[in-house]
Amino acid sequence: MPSHTTPDAILAALDPEQREVASALRGPVVVLAGAGTGKTRAITHRIAYGVRTGVYAPTTVLAVTFTARAAGEMRTRLRELGVAGVQARTFHAAALRQLGYFWPRVIGGAPNRILEHKAPLVAEAARLVGVNVDRVAVRDLASEIEWAKVSLVAPDDYERRAATAGRPAPAGFDHQQVARLATAYEDVKSERGVIDFEDVLQILAGILAENRAVADEVRSQYRHFVVDEYQDVSPLQQFLLDQWLGDRSELCVVGDPSQTIYSFTGATPGYLLQFRKRFPQAHEVRLERDYRSTPQVVHLANEVLRHGRVAGALELRAQRKPGPPVGFTAYDDDEAEAAGIAARAKRLVAAGTRPSEIAVLYRTNAQSEAFEAALAEAGVGYQVRGGERFFQRKEVRDAVVLLRGAARSADPDQPMPEQVRDVLTTAGWQEKAPAARGATRERWDALQALVALADQLAATAPDGTAPTIATLVAELEERAAAQHAPTVEGVTLASLHAAKGLEWDAVFLAGMSEGLMPISLAETDDAVAEERRLLYVGVTRAREHLEVSFARARPGGRPSRKRTRFLDGLWPEPDGARRSTARARTVGNGRSHALLTGEPDPALFEALREWRRLTAAALDKPAYTVLTDQVLAAVAEIRPTSTMQLARIHGIGPAKIDRFGAQVLAVVAAAGGPEKTSRTYPE
Repeated sequence: MPSHTTPDAILAALDPEQREVASALRGPVVVLAGAGTGKTRAITHRIAYGVRTGVYAPTTVLAVTFTARAAGEMRTRLRELGVAGVQARTFHAAALRQLGYFWPRVIGGAPNRILEHKAPLVAEAARLVGVNVDRVAVRDLASEIEWAKVSLVAPDDYERRAATAGRPAPAGFDHQQVARLATAYEDVKSERGVIDFEDVLQILAGILAENRAVADEVRSQYRHFVVDEYQDVSPLQQFLLDQWLGDRSELCVVGDPSQTIYSFTGATPGYLLQFRKRFPQAHEVRLERDYRSTPQVVHLANEVLRHGRVAGALELRAQRKPGPPVGFTAYDDDEAEAAGIAARAKRLVAAGTRPSEIAVLYRTNAQSEAFEAALAEAGVGYQVRGGERFFQRKEVRDAVVLLRGAARSADPDQPMPEQVRDVLTTAGWQEKAPAARGATRERWDALQALVALADQLAATAPDGTAPTIATLVAELEERAAAQHAPTVEGVTLASLHAAKGLEWDAVFLAGMSEGLMPISLAETDDAVAEERRLLYVGVTRAREHLEVSFARARPGGRPSRKRTRFLDGLWPEPDGARRSTARARTVGNGRSHALLTGEPDPALFEALREWRRLTAAALDKPAYTVLTDQVLAAVAEIRPTSTMQLARIHGIGPAKIDRFGAQVLAVVAAAGGPEKTSRTYPE
């Protein structure tokens, strides 16, 4: 086997906590993994290590996650580790595969057709029960039916369960009407001989629960389970997972309660947070080393959660070198915000950042229009995530047909990427991107993504193998089935929800004003808390550049908007306000405090936070009880060299200095000693 896929090499590629995950081959295992901490790396190396050491047979492992992209990423990484045969799928893809296999035996005949969209049948059900609906109402009712099904709420029990949960019915309806409509929807489906996506999970779970022979067959096939993004599991998905497991505990779950942003769809972090109650013997590992983002981005992410007292929040520790400061901008109106972000994106591209490594994130899809117009005006290519699916584009379908034909007569002596370029040239691809924008550039971007994927397959092929056009076609067919599109060059426009699981070098968080963040529909404490977690997800998408902005008004409107409350105490104050808060203050004993400007040294700040983490762990105390972030930030700015200078920092008293002062000064000294000591009063 290649040297990089030996058991020792697999573990050597990991940090201590990731190695602990990879070495814990027997379940139950729960991994609490913060954003950017390498959770996918940890669990794929765990699977590879289990296979390489003979603990797992590849075909007995089932890894499930929530998006086709994440499943595709798992398969790619396992392939790079030389592991074949492991099933890495979404819940629905795994369930559909099993249901298709067992349906003829258990139910009989061919499986029912899957309903791709609920809307037509919901509208028909509404007519049957005498409910007037428009397009928006149909969408909302379809979402409510979906929530009930993934929450294991039957139509005849919906009214009671929704009232008990305090869940409001869709606008314009009451719980009784929704219950009647849900019943009619199920009847219409039965008459049409179709099932929806939730039925796939329900029917399979029911078969496994009631048919011992089928359950034994599935359980003999799959003996080891990995569940990614476990904080987003729904009661229905958990019920299916329980049927897969039976009475076994060979389960590894990975999640982050701070990234729970789909509660409105029925997802709940309860299964993750209560995992050790269900499995008291579970091995728990916490991944908190953030390899994705700069210390500046990590600091803001931690502070967003800390200010909201988010339950179960992990405290990230940045591993990257310091980067540029986080930018905060208040624009006059929406048009100015869109134009400003487009101009900034254009400068980043000119400075060498790939367009596909830039994203503009916002709360609602309706916000994308202004950014599309501004980017087009600035001559910057873009793609709207959630728009037309990649594999449904005509040029992509035509290109795949050409590649499939070329695979039958490919020259084995010519490198595959060169052959792909020759084939796609006949479809309109050219080496240089066209100057024209709009549809012409979008077509080229799509074909260029296929070229880039060919290059990637060639670059990541195991030693001694040479991928062919047939290899590329097989990869494309697998990706099309999973809707795992290759990367298209262009600035990404996406809602914060759609950005989950993705990352970019540069991120613009736009429209961060009250009413949008949190959204005005978030009326309960739980809903507002979820909006804060959504902002955290947005912040942690950025690797290096992060800019946060909002517009004070609509175009031509009055400047009545306020920035989001989630950034209170974090958004820099105007210069005048900063000067007023930077004046020296005195305490009861007349001791002057240090002058602060709010510009701590990022590297020293992170070193102090790491010291605090270790100290708090040794004392078995929360980190903030050692020293607060505000104190650490002041130390990182002032860089004191004596306890007298340390004592002039507001918030650290004699007791804390006696206990921790020498250690703090040692951290400062190790980081390079005093700097800009004019910020302190002389001793």
